[in-house]
Amino acid sequence: MTPSTTVRSPLRLFGRDDELATLESLLARLWRGGGGALVLVAPPGLGRTALLRAAVDAQRDRGPVLYATAAPALRAVPCGALHALLGSAHTAVGPSPAAPPPVIAPDALAGRLRELGAGRPLLVCADDAHTWDPASRTALAFAARGLGAGSRTAVLLSAADGTAFAGLPTLHLAPLDEGAASSLLDRLTSGTASGADPGRAPGAVPGAAFGAEGVDPVVRAELLREAAGNPRLLAGLVGRLTPDQLAGRTPLPFPLPGGEAVLAAHAERLDGLADRTRALLLLAAAAQEHEPDGAGADALLLLRAGTRGGLPRAFLDRALFGGTVTDGLLQRAGSRVHFAHRLVARAVLHHAPWAQRRAAHELLATLLTETGDRTRAARTDGVPAAPDGTPAAAGEASPDAAPASASPTPPPAPPPVPLAALVQWACAASGPDAVLAARLEAAAGAPVPHAERSAALVRAALLSTEPALRAARFAAAAEQAGLAGDPALARALLARTGPRAPGAAGAPGEVARGLAPYVHGMLALRSGPVADAHEALLAAAALLGPHDPRRALDALLGAAEAAWAAGDALGYLDALNRLARTPLEAGLEHYRAGMCAVLEGRAAEGHALLRHCLDPAGDPRAPAALLRAGVAALVLGDVDAACRAGARALAAVRTGGPDALLPQALEHLAYAELRAGRHAGARAHALEGLHAARRTGQPNGSAHLHAVLALAASVEGPAEACAAHADAALAGAGPHGLAQAVTLATWARARADLASGRPGEAAARLAPLVGTGPARGHFAARMLAVPCWVEAAVLGGRLPEESDELHAAVDEFASWAARTADPGAPAQLARCRALLAPADEADARYAEALAHHGRAGGGFERARTQLLYGQWLRRRRRTREARGPLRDALVAFQRCSARAWADRAAGELRAAGEPAGASRSAADGPLAALTPQQLRIARCVAEGATNREVALRLSLSPRTVDHHLRNVFAALGIRSRTELARLLAG
Repeated sequence: MTPSTTVRSPLRLFGRDDELATLESLLARLWRGGGGALVLVAPPGLGRTALLRAAVDAQRDRGPVLYATAAPALRAVPCGALHALLGSAHTAVGPSPAAPPPVIAPDALAGRLRELGAGRPLLVCADDAHTWDPASRTALAFAARGLGAGSRTAVLLSAADGTAFAGLPTLHLAPLDEGAASSLLDRLTSGTASGADPGRAPGAVPGAAFGAEGVDPVVRAELLREAAGNPRLLAGLVGRLTPDQLAGRTPLPFPLPGGEAVLAAHAERLDGLADRTRALLLLAAAAQEHEPDGAGADALLLLRAGTRGGLPRAFLDRALFGGTVTDGLLQRAGSRVHFAHRLVARAVLHHAPWAQRRAAHELLATLLTETGDRTRAARTDGVPAAPDGTPAAAGEASPDAAPASASPTPPPAPPPVPLAALVQWACAASGPDAVLAARLEAAAGAPVPHAERSAALVRAALLSTEPALRAARFAAAAEQAGLAGDPALARALLARTGPRAPGAAGAPGEVARGLAPYVHGMLALRSGPVADAHEALLAAAALLGPHDPRRALDALLGAAEAAWAAGDALGYLDALNRLARTPLEAGLEHYRAGMCAVLEGRAAEGHALLRHCLDPAGDPRAPAALLRAGVAALVLGDVDAACRAGARALAAVRTGGPDALLPQALEHLAYAELRAGRHAGARAHALEGLHAARRTGQPNGSAHLHAVLALAASVEGPAEACAAHADAALAGAGPHGLAQAVTLATWARARADLASGRPGEAAARLAPLVGTGPARGHFAARMLAVPCWVEAAVLGGRLPEESDELHAAVDEFASWAARTADPGAPAQLARCRALLAPADEADARYAEALAHHGRAGGGFERARTQLLYGQWLRRRRRTREARGPLRDALVAFQRCSARAWADRAAGELRAAGEPAGASRSAADGPLAALTPQQLRIARCVAEGATNREVALRLSLSPRTVDHHLRNVFAALGIRSRTELARLLAG
């Protein structure tokens, strides 16, 4: 892109770099004497006009420009748009041509364009060409198809769809991605006036004077969500909000104003459609009102509604299952029907008269009631009565309700109306309706998806008349949105709860005061600082205790989980001890008491209690109890039971939700599989969990899963993958105080260093974690890293006077191993003692470790012990004995895909005098003259290691390394380390 050919706009177009590059290519070809055409296709508001204006600005000093859009008055005039286009020639830079004659024939336009482009390159821009009269569209398409080399004319069109210009090159504009939309929002609210006309280009609007304090994060998320990547809509929404609303000091209005112009532009296409097509589109838009955002509508429901509404069956079949009569506005995916663009559905509802909208909602409500074999709800005074006989919720009884019957045997109530039908009745309501709102709230407690519950509770809140009850229902809707995996919507709904004014005891306001911090805390647990989540949930538990014991219990469990993630053992114990003040079911009480006993040092008592939790009673699909069972199994050291509980919890979440628990279920299962040595399965589950965490907006879950993936990569490799995952875990865990993720990620990096032969770096990483200082690792994970630290410190050449710290760490590990049932702990303890033992005791210690491994299983840890044992034997020149354990270690590492560890074992095996399988081929050519030990040293030096670093890595003395390196240079006929690196690289 040279300065002379760059398409520039005086107003920045956010997120349109690729589109601008395409325009640049078209104009560069034009300026070289060629020609061409391009159709920009996008729904209203995505910046079609802005891109045309950018091309005009780039062409302005190069040659004439014809620019026109179809004015409403010309759309019915044959060739009226062509007259407007050719009449714009007097504004072109350069000689002004004479007034054009009337143009009727399609080929006349092509000839006229050739005349105008004969002198200087001509750019023709036709905005909103889909709205031009048919004759003008035909002539324009004919002329554009004839452009090519030597035509010196480029035609640039914008249209809502490309059907009228089939065969021409087309560029479809997508909505702005989140980053570009966020940058545009910053520009719109920056307060930096540029003096340009904000109406010129959607997506390029200069900032309005809203002050420099910035946009509240919740308000930002709501604006970006509502705009859905449409820059013109985003500008309209921002333009209607006050500075206090943008800063979050005043609640946002609902619905957000400012989208009327974009919706009207979308609705323009509806005017030219047949009446029955518009009727079907209205039914489709209304049917989405009871569905979660983006779910579409049920095609069979629309078929029944259309048939009941008098639409021909053949038309409905073609529209719903063939997609041929709705002008591309409806698309079918399986059994669901979606609008081609999200804003079209809103435009349809916005454009339709209120009486038609209400009739559509009432029809759908009736059909949805009948679908569940319910009797049709009666209507009284235009408002749905009580078709299910359910009394209004407490605090919101109808003022005209009849007194309760005195009959001792009241007649049975009819079945309740389905939630979807109630939502449709709510959409048809013309104003607040306390009774209907109460029924919606009651129906939202049924076992339906959380997203549907949230949508129903929002409708109930909008119908509510009492402010405190409205706030409570918005908070409940936010809770359900969070469980559905939509934290942005949850925060937006929380922002509508308003001020937390205290209410009377037991009143809805008191419930709302506890529910809002509860939802805030649960959201922070998954996506914010866990210390904040801990405090918010403790406060919520205190507020909810007298009114909502179930949520109070969940709040205390959430506070305990937050303290665990933060490494706050005292905070964890405090939350569990508060649970003891309320009655608990047996399984949860065993878990609470068992975890408290373990953390307080009463291991035997705690383990006995936790064993009661391994097979939770009650609903086998309850994921929370199964996740606690997995935690209890890991504390006990029963990794097989932890894997079983994790698999059952994952199945329960996949079967019945909530979606917000999916990343956590996958994380628990993956971590249990890591502890069991099933690294490939752990990696697969952790990757799935990472995608789920990103989809559901859970950065804390992402940090934990990155740490699990780093641990898996520290075994399987490559080292670059381990480093990338560990860095991602640390980047997310640090700001949010996730001590457990920090400990696991650091341990993973150290283990990868050990595999690559860098024990000094590994020891430096682990020393703070296993020590007693402020950087001490997580209380439940730091002991797992002690064997790695001991190995790294010994192989890295720890001085004898520093061994007291190592022995203290091993003694602490021994105390932990005695309290846990982990079968691998005794083997790792014996290995640590072998590393620190004098020469006459180490042999027996290694034999003891291998015997423990034989009873415990676990191929990876056994192979690590065999590697260290073989290395110890080789250092004492017992090379023949060393080959056996080294060979076993190599095979075991290869079996569990531990590539870096297998390379390390192969190197030790070569140093013991036995080539290791495929590694022989690496010594072909000039390297064949080297001994296995010389080849190992040459490889380390070629990687940039100093002689001392090579000595530490290979357990040799620096003098031995220097001696071998001189022999390597002589054997290869080289004189420097640089030549050696080049030779090995080749």
